[in-house]
Amino acid sequence: MTLNEITRQFIRDNLNTDVPTLALRKAPVGTDVSLALRQIEARQLLQKKVPEWSTNEDLLFPAHLSIEQCSSEATARYKSNLLKSNTFADLTGGLGIDTYYLSQRFQETDYVERQPELCALARHNFDILQTNIKVYNESAEEYLKHCEPKDCIYIDPARRDSLGRKTVSIADCTPDVVTLQDLLLQKAETVMVKLSPMLDISKALEELKCVKEIHVLAVGNECKELVFIMKVGFSGQPILYAANLMTQQPIVSFTLEEEHDCPLRLAESMGRYLYEPNAALMKAGCYKLLAHRFDVLKLHKNSHLYTSDTLFPDFAGRVFEIEGYAPYHKKVKQTLLADVDKANLAVRNFPLGVDELRKTLKIKEGGEIYLFATTLRDGEKVIIRTKKSASE
Repeated sequence: MTLNEITRQFIRDNLNTDVPTLALRKAPVGTDVSLALRQIEARQLLQKKVPEWSTNEDLLFPAHLSIEQCSSEATARYKSNLLKSNTFADLTGGLGIDTYYLSQRFQETDYVERQPELCALARHNFDILQTNIKVYNESAEEYLKHCEPKDCIYIDPARRDSLGRKTVSIADCTPDVVTLQDLLLQKAETVMVKLSPMLDISKALEELKCVKEIHVLAVGNECKELVFIMKVGFSGQPILYAANLMTQQPIVSFTLEEEHDCPLRLAESMGRYLYEPNAALMKAGCYKLLAHRFDVLKLHKNSHLYTSDTLFPDFAGRVFEIEGYAPYHKKVKQTLLADVDKANLAVRNFPLGVDELRKTLKIKEGGEIYLFATTLRDGEKVIIRTKKSASE
């Protein structure tokens, strides 16, 4: 599969054009229209997700679904810093983003993929990128039967069923890592597994063996991946790492035992600043420890919002300056929110959802004001009015 110069120029000229609109226009003679439209759509999707690849004119991309499912450049680069050795295999190659970035930490890399089209594109792209990655067009299960032992194996099971519906549980993914894990740990000293951000971490730990590390990865405060690293013979407490990539926020590491045993620090009163943990921390379940690590106080054991009188700008999340707060009742719109017709609204441990509360308060979305509806330690329901801290 190649691009002639007319098709290349058509893609260059229309990189930011709406694809459905472009499909209705007449293209220059000699343009491979279907190929061009697919490449334009792919590059538009990859501009933010994988910027390094989106700007390389020689790379070719598959249909929308493979791009939707692929890792971002940010998460792939993060994972590449977790493994380093001689031999490596990616058993679910897909678009090849993870394979490419992880391969830079190894001497030899195998890309394994059951779909012939993706394998053909991978061979083309890996050649353009001047890698020495070997491509195997077969299933992960078949590859494992004949491959030589590797130092590290990576597997990202497909999270869609035969009808294309999204799945979450490990057993519903393809391939089933739980069934394969004994063989995986026979074939490699280290196994890295990428799983759905919707998966229950505690349940996954009941199903997977030898888990030494769990990395909860968010990109721009949206949780994207759970990454489990399994080590042959490991039987201790796994360490969780919560990372909010594309920000300057610190990576927070802890064990579930540390979180469980940590004493609860609750606020007696509202401080000057309000702190909202990032999405990775929320998913990882780092709540009580967070108060100790950053010297802040929790508003309620289930609210997952924190406060302090002293500003801690390095907090792993968003920091707000509190302008005021009031008990939630019908008159709150006439008092605390009298001058507010537009605000950003979030609810934490509160009986109403965002849409219902927004309708009740008659407040539109947007603006510079941030409202939090939550519960304090004594059970009182309140609305907290804030603005972004100048430190952000």
